[in-house]
Amino acid sequence: MIPLSVLDLAPVPEGSDAGQALRNSADLARHAEALGYARYWMAEHHNMPGIASAATAVALAHVAAGTSRIRIGAGGVMLPNHAPLLIAEQFGTLAALHPGRIDLGLGRAPGTDQVAAHAIRRSLTRGDDFPQDVMELLGYFRPASAGQPLQAVPGAGLDVPVWILGSSTYGAQLAAAFGLPYAFASHFAPEQMHAAIDIYRARFRPSEYLAAPRVMLGLNVFAADTDAAARRLFSSLQQAFLNLRRGRPGKLPAPIDDMDAMLDPRARMMLDHSLSCAIVGNPDTVRAGLDGFIARTGADELMVTAQIHDHGARRRSFEILAQVAGIG
Repeated sequence: MIPLSVLDLAPVPEGSDAGQALRNSADLARHAEALGYARYWMAEHHNMPGIASAATAVALAHVAAGTSRIRIGAGGVMLPNHAPLLIAEQFGTLAALHPGRIDLGLGRAPGTDQVAAHAIRRSLTRGDDFPQDVMELLGYFRPASAGQPLQAVPGAGLDVPVWILGSSTYGAQLAAAFGLPYAFASHFAPEQMHAAIDIYRARFRPSEYLAAPRVMLGLNVFAADTDAAARRLFSSLQQAFLNLRRGRPGKLPAPIDDMDAMLDPRARMMLDHSLSCAIVGNPDTVRAGLDGFIARTGADELMVTAQIHDHGARRRSFEILAQVAGIG
C-alpha cells in the first residue's frame, strides 16, 4: 500500500467553536500518528467560519507539539498572501523545533474571497510572481554563505521539503520545471487531475530536491461500519460545499439522513462532479474504492480528508481506513 496522509482543515462544526476545532486537530493528529499515517497537513483558508486553520503555521505548531513522529506540514500555504522570507522564517522555526518532520506545501490561489484577499494583501496581484516567489523561498532554505546580506533565521540550511500544490495544470508544469513533488487537490477540484498528472510526469526535471516525480492526490474518505452511516457522515461535507458555492459559507453542518431529497438536478450534478474523488462506505466499500483510485491514477501517496461533524466519528473513519489499508 502506498503511504496515506491526513489533510485537516480544522473543521468548526455547528454548535462548536474554533478553539475546540483546534483541540480536535491535535487529538486527531495524535490518533493519526498512532495509526501509521505518514503526514498531517493543515490548510490556509481565510474568512471561512467553518475552518479554523487560517494561521496555518500557528496551528501546525500546536499539532506538532503534541506529536513526535508523524510529519507535519502545510497543505498549503497560499504564497501570494505572504512575503517568502516570512514563510521561510515560520517554517524554519517549525523545523528547528521539530527536526526532520516539517513539510511546506505552496499554493498559488488566495484561499479566500476577494474581500479577504484585499485585506490580506492590500494591493492585489495576478499571481504572476508565484514562480519567482517559490524560487526566492527555496533560496532561503539553502545554507547561508559568508557575507550574505539577508537570510532566514531560523530557516537557512534546514531540511524543509517544499511541495507545489494545485488544482489545474499550472502547478503541474511549475512543479515539473522546478523538480519538486506535486500535490493535486482532487478532493474538491478533480476535473484536470489526470491531465495534471500526465503533464507533471512527462515534463519532470530531476533536481537537487527530487530525483523522480512524486504525485500526491487529495481524496475524501468517509468510512463507517455501514454504507448508510458513511453516507450520513458525508452529508455534512455535501451541505457545506453547496453553502460555499451559493455564497453562504458557515460552520460544518450536522449530518442529515436523506441528503438526496434536498438536491435539485443542478446541485446534484455539481456535487457529483466536484466531489467525485470521494470514497464513502463500510470497510469493504472503502477497500474497493481505494484500490480502484490508486489503480486509475498511479498515485505515489494519498492525502485523505474527512469533513465529519462529530469528532469521534472522524477518528473512527481514519481508523477504519488505516485498518483497510494495512498501514502502521
